[in-house]
Amino acid sequence: MRNVLKSTAVVATAGLALTLTACGSSGSSAGSSPDKPLVVLASPTPHAQILDYVKKNLADKAGLKLDVRVVTDYVTPNTAVQDGSADANYFQHVPYLEDFNKKHGTDIVSVEPVHLEPLGLYSKKVKSVAELPDGATVGLPNDATNEGRALKLLADNNVIKLKDGAGTAATPADVVANTKNLKWKELDAAQLPRSLGDLDAAVINGNYALDSGLKPATDAILLEKAQGNPYANILAVKKGHENDPRVQKLAQLLHSDEVKKYIDDTFKGSVLPAF
Repeated sequence: MRNVLKSTAVVATAGLALTLTACGSSGSSAGSSPDKPLVVLASPTPHAQILDYVKKNLADKAGLKLDVRVVTDYVTPNTAVQDGSADANYFQHVPYLEDFNKKHGTDIVSVEPVHLEPLGLYSKKVKSVAELPDGATVGLPNDATNEGRALKLLADNNVIKLKDGAGTAATPADVVANTKNLKWKELDAAQLPRSLGDLDAAVINGNYALDSGLKPATDAILLEKAQGNPYANILAVKKGHENDPRVQKLAQLLHSDEVKKYIDDTFKGSVLPAF
């Protein structure tokens, strides 16, 4: 990543130990005491950047001790909040959270939406969808909600057609019209930017696009619209912790005019405030 929050994390998988790198705070574990730092796990860009802005500019005045820990996968933040080793996370949208809860038996809930990262189609080989060759290989995120979201982006732009009712859980099996005979390469969302040179195009999540140096507002050949978009990224906690005073303080700060201006000024349309 390309900011002061550069950090490392080990993807959580069965049998592997979890490593989390803290940004700035010495707090080592989560807890509900108002005197303890609020431990928040976040994707590097833009989530941790936004939290770091809050930590450096707003948290002290609000009486909030904030411990931001960068994580680079889509599993660790939820499992850590569920088991209590973190207080909150900031990396996901509600459709992903609902699917995760259903599959993993977790009970994590949204506190507030914060921002939208438009999902985009990117290519190093063509400058428009029309230039994609017949039989082009397109990379898709392989988690259920983001894959469906990626396919919807293509369908909304008449690249493919999905069967009626496919919704956010759509998969390539739901494609009923594919005039360019596109082939699909399903990869972990974090791998897509690194694989872009080996593909004709790829649908990439906004945070991973930004972290890899892509600028969604100018580099994407297709980009989601913000209006009516259900995929705003949220501050989330384990059910029952929504009213933790520290969580409420952070939610208020994330919805402040200062944070809105920071998002607008820093990301220039590639990340959009959702409040």
